[in-house]
Amino acid sequence: MTRNVLIVGAGPGGLAAAMLLAKQGLRVTVVEQSGLVGGRTSAIEADGYRFDVGPTFFMYPRVLEEIFSAAGHDLHKEVEMVRLDPQYRITFGAGGELLCTPDLEEMERAVAALAPADAGALRRFMDDNRKKLASFRPCMETPFSSWRDVTAMRMLRLLPFLAPWRSLDDELGRYFSDPRVRLAFSFQSKYLGMSPFRCPSLFSILSFIEYEYGVFHPVGGCNAVTAAMARVAQRLGVEFRFHEPVEELLVEGGRTVGIRTANGETRADAVIVNADFADFMTRHVPATARRRWNDSKIARSQYSCSTFMMYLGIEGCYDLPHHSIHIAKDYARNLEEIEKRHVLSEDPSFYIQNACVTDPTLAPPGHSTLYVLVPVSHMHPNIDWSRERDRFRTLALSKLAQLGVTNIESRIRFEKITTPADWESQGPIYRGATFNLAHNLGQMLHLRPQNRFEDIPGTYLVGGGTHPGSGLPVIFESSRITSRLVLEDLGMSSAHLEPVA
Repeated sequence: MTRNVLIVGAGPGGLAAAMLLAKQGLRVTVVEQSGLVGGRTSAIEADGYRFDVGPTFFMYPRVLEEIFSAAGHDLHKEVEMVRLDPQYRITFGAGGELLCTPDLEEMERAVAALAPADAGALRRFMDDNRKKLASFRPCMETPFSSWRDVTAMRMLRLLPFLAPWRSLDDELGRYFSDPRVRLAFSFQSKYLGMSPFRCPSLFSILSFIEYEYGVFHPVGGCNAVTAAMARVAQRLGVEFRFHEPVEELLVEGGRTVGIRTANGETRADAVIVNADFADFMTRHVPATARRRWNDSKIARSQYSCSTFMMYLGIEGCYDLPHHSIHIAKDYARNLEEIEKRHVLSEDPSFYIQNACVTDPTLAPPGHSTLYVLVPVSHMHPNIDWSRERDRFRTLALSKLAQLGVTNIESRIRFEKITTPADWESQGPIYRGATFNLAHNLGQMLHLRPQNRFEDIPGTYLVGGGTHPGSGLPVIFESSRITSRLVLEDLGMSSAHLEPVA
């Protein structure tokens, strides 16, 4: 008898699980509230412009390559990817800049020019983090269900690499004395929605991965990747039901048996939730069914920052690299305003993607797209976005001049703004925290919502809200972990989903 699996949400995690489970012969149905695939990796298309909604680059393709291969397809035949060089330019409000290249000899020279005392430290950083990633990789590929998993001998052997008593900035201080260089190798903690001064030292592997394996632009944007995943899933027989928001997770006898939408009830042997964890649980799962992750615990949990977004269709082009990052002069204060004080910074850090320098298909001839992201607090009573939206837009546009983006108002031909309030209501994302639950030591491994959801048998999780965490490669890994658990619980082989050694 064919087993049925329901997947709530057509984001990257749900799509990867759909591919893997359908390949194994399960009947898979994906229920999606919008009319598009991709979730936060979907696209905005208007007036000939195309923007990624969320992630704007692709890194560590190894995991998704293995997932495509397990599903009988080749990622690189489905999606054209361009490796970027330079990966990005970083400018510092405190002075100086780095044009960050994957050419390590050239990057060493750039670091030495900015901070002569740090000359030669890059190779040592890369060598040490190569060992760290190799040691920690099995943990990212394994589910964690209890303290026993954490205290297993393999984990204890990792303690020297993990150094949980050090922050990411402390870890970088072992290599680089100049705070600007440390920021150049630790700003990636923002991929997790965290400050490098609070983020665990483990995540030095993020910048290592960029230099070791590359930063890629999928032609057509990151949504081209999730669109390809949906095509492969459909070839494998996956059914997609769009414009069908889930109203309730059906729980009977303490076990999930399906979902209810406006179209009625759909029953399944397993339900995989690829929606925002905290939002979905508090709005669609009976409180009586959640023992550990009750509303009170969810409310007390720590959440990532949010983002203020501007998607701008521009007449003409600006002389910018594909990716540009500006770090505020007083970065520590900027982060404190985001994470502790929950107020808007007058001197914010920001990121610009100028993708048309690599991919002119994203705009009409003679035009370009600018994607502007400003990290801000998640939703908090201190900030009323109905009042602050226009003021902060004006501030953000003025700050772009620090990267040479001037006279922009007269060149805007398309504009869309997304605030944390929009993320919260339209995502829907709990508190508008675009990077999900924070990745502090109290919310990692078995302390994060588990892939086999511990509160309700028959429920499984994929995405940034579960183990291993946020970021596309890690979300794809969560899908592989969860798919193995589903198959094992249904009495089926999961051997084909084991990571490649």
